[in-house]
Amino acid sequence: MTLRVLNVNNGLDLRTGGGQAERTVQMSKHLARAGVSCEILAIEAQANSETRLESLGSVKVSMLGSVFKRFSVPTFEWRRIRSIVREVDVIHLMGHWSILNAMVYVAARQLQKPYVVCPAGALPLFGRSRFLKQLYNYLIGYSIIRNAAGWIAVTKDETLQFERYNVPATDVIIIPNGVDPSDYPEGDISAFRKKHNLIGKRIILFFGRLNPIKGPDMLLEAFIQVRRELSEFHLVFVGPDGGMLSSLQQLAKSEGVADRVHFLGFVDECEKPAAYRSAELLVVPSRQEAMSIVAIEAGICGVPVLLTDQCGFSTVLEVDPRLEVPATAEAISVGLLGLLAPTDGLEQLSGDFSKFVLDRYTWNALIPQYLEMYNRLVEIK
Repeated sequence: MTLRVLNVNNGLDLRTGGGQAERTVQMSKHLARAGVSCEILAIEAQANSETRLESLGSVKVSMLGSVFKRFSVPTFEWRRIRSIVREVDVIHLMGHWSILNAMVYVAARQLQKPYVVCPAGALPLFGRSRFLKQLYNYLIGYSIIRNAAGWIAVTKDETLQFERYNVPATDVIIIPNGVDPSDYPEGDISAFRKKHNLIGKRIILFFGRLNPIKGPDMLLEAFIQVRRELSEFHLVFVGPDGGMLSSLQQLAKSEGVADRVHFLGFVDECEKPAAYRSAELLVVPSRQEAMSIVAIEAGICGVPVLLTDQCGFSTVLEVDPRLEVPATAEAISVGLLGLLAPTDGLEQLSGDFSKFVLDRYTWNALIPQYLEMYNRLVEIK
């Protein structure tokens, strides 16, 4: 009998959903390739969703309407949710602060369907709307985590976050984020550089939303500190505005580096490989993150990374201890100099990091771990 899995996530759009949307799409696609009957339940399609849907192949996608987009409140289609939950064997809830997850959770409990949770770093009370998050946990969030049949963390450090929800870290399975090498072809690097006026420029790349959690301000401050030592380099920000674009532009202008700092906005999946391959280094300056997906994407493209120790990716230290620094502008500036000033070793580092990602973080290597968990839960039921 074919295993039927329902993946639940607020959205599929990279522009608004970031790494969680990417993980949902990629995992679903590769589960289907492994012979699973896979369905995604999400809130209405948004920008670039048509391309995303086409890439999913045989994966069925069910979309609920949206009542309030800012907080991802779905329309109350209770009968439809129950009908979808009734027809599957296992449910996989992505993220945590989600009304959609809460609705599916209630249906799963009523219909006695096993479900697993993968918060992907969302469990701590970090960022905006702290009161609403506390209220959500009080009303239903704690129950969703505690009553799950299985728990997934994307890093070892994340397993400790479950203990606040009375789930022992030893009960949590670690399955990291993955990447599909076939999604990152060579691409037209020259066309990308020409389009964005980057021809002949040596690039330090940021890839993500321009909001405080992602730390673009720390990277810009670090770049300003080393602008003379790294006079040949330009800093390129790729990603949608999350409330910081104006302040970043003003800082670059006031410090006299506006001509070396570029804001490209959102780049779609077609341009993404060329964006990575145009860079000599990707920097992930996050203040808090479960595990950086853009880091492994860069690795597939042969680009080394510099990360903060808040990115949940400390295994990169096995490649080179220079690749992780504390989450401060000063530490990032030291990291930039350590990697980019002696450029003779950058090519070797690129190869080492690329091999590291290919060996450990492809979806072909990760999907069997999901299948083992799902099949065990179905047998227990």
